[in-house]
Amino acid sequence: QGAQRLAPRAVAGAPVPPSPLLVSADEYAARRRALAERMPDSVGAVVVFGAREPEADYLSFAQSPDFNYLTGFGEPDAALVMVRRAGGADGFDAVLFVQPRDPAREVWTGRRMGVAGVPAATGLAARPAGALRPVLDSLAAALAAGGRMLAVSAAASQGPEALSPDGQVVAALRRAAPGLRVVSASGAVARLRGTKSAAELARIRRAVDVTVRAQRAAMGLVAPGVNEFEVQALIEYTFRRSGADRPSFATIVGSGPNSTTLHYNADDRVMRAGEVVVMDVGASYGGYAADVTRTLPVSGRFTADQRAVYQLVRDAQAAAERVVAAPGARYAAASDSARATVARGLARLGLIEAPDATYDCGPAPAVAPNASPNGPPNASPGAAPARQCPQAGLYFMHGLGHGIGLEVHDPDQGVPGGVVGPGSAFTIEPGVYVRERLLEDVLPDTPRNRRLAARIGPAVRRYANIGVRIEDDYAVTAAGLEWLSRAPREAAEVEAAMRAGRLAAGRPAARDRALVESYRAGW
Repeated sequence: QGAQRLAPRAVAGAPVPPSPLLVSADEYAARRRALAERMPDSVGAVVVFGAREPEADYLSFAQSPDFNYLTGFGEPDAALVMVRRAGGADGFDAVLFVQPRDPAREVWTGRRMGVAGVPAATGLAARPAGALRPVLDSLAAALAAGGRMLAVSAAASQGPEALSPDGQVVAALRRAAPGLRVVSASGAVARLRGTKSAAELARIRRAVDVTVRAQRAAMGLVAPGVNEFEVQALIEYTFRRSGADRPSFATIVGSGPNSTTLHYNADDRVMRAGEVVVMDVGASYGGYAADVTRTLPVSGRFTADQRAVYQLVRDAQAAAERVVAAPGARYAAASDSARATVARGLARLGLIEAPDATYDCGPAPAVAPNASPNGPPNASPGAAPARQCPQAGLYFMHGLGHGIGLEVHDPDQGVPGGVVGPGSAFTIEPGVYVRERLLEDVLPDTPRNRRLAARIGPAVRRYANIGVRIEDDYAVTAAGLEWLSRAPREAAEVEAAMRAGRLAAGRPAARDRALVESYRAGW
């Protein structure tokens, strides 16, 4: 996907070396072979559906990640069918079903590759998409008669209460061939996607580089009186101007109270002096995602309280980095180290009673002695003791990070609970969020929690509306851990970058500010 745009250009007839950003047809073929090798003998065929064309033709199209991973084919309404070879031969034969050329339709959608163009571009045999359903009908009947299973990508195996269009196809196959057994291929594909190739890491690095460029640009714009959407616009403009496909997720620019909402993306509030702003952003480049977060002081300098919260988050990130940098490191150990660091810091600030302190977070269900361990618990809320949760979880309630790749939350061999190794690409993103109404809205009303609220209430009010998240992207190669997202992140570096950016760019012009406000007044 995007291969033509990313390909190097020849200059004056000189030969051009292959771009490290290009994923070759041989690599896609190797991925399909690896998937075939993971299929048990009982699986006779694999179907991976590509993403459907949006119903409204003005909406953007993005390819299904599993289909993209196995084919690199970037057009909608396609499917990959892999059929086990007959006669006991090893392996599967693969065919790509694609939309045919249709000049009348291409006026609206753009030129299609068509059946004739697929073999040269992908190395795959091709058939028109209209032949897919008859082929699947015949295949389903043969598999059912032979006692073999059909493996299908995750997009086609949703629950019956909300079947996707592809899920409806699979349901129809089951009805037509009652003995057909269907299993998911998503787990096998996810395990393959969890280890990135050199070409994949090259695209992730480029996506991260673009994202860092956008973070640096935003550091020169953030100031009191600037609206969050202005920062969002500059970030996304920088993405596209730098060659990125699009944002890899909805851009988060959250200031003041919005800094304490994890996935806030309305991006429509005027920043005020004395606040912080969380900018959680990522570019998609060549189909691969970045995810980088920085927290800035709106006024250009952290207050003492903001700096205290910021530093404990940065310390937690550094602790996790040290753990995960060791050969054979387990990501879960990095998470434990980060959480312990956050808990110690919160205790120092008086936001929790002690690093290991707990609170009443709900009634613990009581299970009757004769109850099945796999059945529903026999809850007795009135009699059961209160369930305990770490007090630190009131402020750090999300995971330490996630894999990155074709999706912003991508499979990874080490995240969340495995061993990090060459080919891993992931984030480390601790955070602390002091919500203004934490004590009223989050703590259940119990005698113990009321005593807790009395003790930590002054600190909660002191640090209220300070949300800090610091997120970086990393890759692991044979040489070790690589920090990819080298945007300023130490408190002093962030302040210096904001000063330098403001001097280079200048403050937003008064006439531009008046124009923005005039539009808003009309809303």
